[in-house]
Amino acid sequence: MVLALPPRRAVRDVAETLAIALCGGVTFAWFGLPAGLVSGSVLAVAAAALFGRPVKVPLALARVCYVVVGILLGAVVTPATLRGIASWPTSIALVMLGSLAMMLATSQYLRIVHRWDPLSALLGASPGSLAQVILLSTELGGDLRAIAIVQTVRILLLVIGLPNGLALFGLVVPAVAAARGPAGMAVLGQMALLVAVASAFAFAFQRLRFPGGLLFGAMAGSAILHGTGYVQAVLPWWIGSSCVIVLGGVVGSRFANTTFRMLVAFLGAAFGSFAISMVVATFFVLIDVHFFSFPIANVVIAFAPGAQDTMMVLALALHLDPVYVGAHHLARFLVVTFSLALGARRIAGKKPQRVDGGGEKA
Repeated sequence: MVLALPPRRAVRDVAETLAIALCGGVTFAWFGLPAGLVSGSVLAVAAAALFGRPVKVPLALARVCYVVVGILLGAVVTPATLRGIASWPTSIALVMLGSLAMMLATSQYLRIVHRWDPLSALLGASPGSLAQVILLSTELGGDLRAIAIVQTVRILLLVIGLPNGLALFGLVVPAVAAARGPAGMAVLGQMALLVAVASAFAFAFQRLRFPGGLLFGAMAGSAILHGTGYVQAVLPWWIGSSCVIVLGGVVGSRFANTTFRMLVAFLGAAFGSFAISMVVATFFVLIDVHFFSFPIANVVIAFAPGAQDTMMVLALALHLDPVYVGAHHLARFLVVTFSLALGARRIAGKKPQRVDGGGEKA
């Protein structure tokens, strides 16, 4: 049996995408921008896609990188971190309530201001859960192009805006993702155990259809080993940084097959819905930091209306508490998933009409 190799053009496209992501990430990091590896790679690949370059990142490579990022996130967990979970239930309840308020306010904005149909407005307002949004849109008849552009622009704005906004107010020191603890040949055995356990957890979580299973499974396995003090080793910094850049390329490649004309047509809806969602998120962030002593940077990333995997990569790059951020995004994912499924099917009886960025129905 002869192993089929990928076409030369596909290999070239992937290599070009990774090279663009590397250049963007390194450039942003060199200028000292916060989370530069993430935001730089996302912006560079997104720009290349808009200029017509065939950007793509293989799914298998992205999956490996999710596992590696999960391992790195789990490596910052300590017994003290795990004990802090007991003080989070009210904060998690706030993020769930905030997610529902965000969806309601944003969907109403898209319906009233841009005259979107109810189904497309609901799916376009979803804070995360992009895979489910695409599935429901395809199945029930939402305007997939409009929804995808609005959702992708929001992620781009979050990845670039949040780290720089936090740094502007002195809430986060500009940082590049870095490993903690011993690394190298002296702890090769511990690293092998770490990778094996984290990979097993990632596989198990994925098979159980756990949201973000690869990332959160690997994080759980790594957190158990590090939180109990059984393992002190971490992966070399360059492995983590490389994976962060690749995942930035994954986010940026969502702009593939999007032209400038298509993007401009929906920019009003994208920026407007982003502004509405951030106003609602900010309201709940202020409530949370007023009544609790959580670091505001952790709260901002935990309440941000972005894809959970992307927000976890930001948490890694900004050296935030991954358990706190992850718990909140998991809670938000669950409430958004349930609400989307219920709401979308309830209004699917009315056939949605296609919308354009100028607010006119096509």
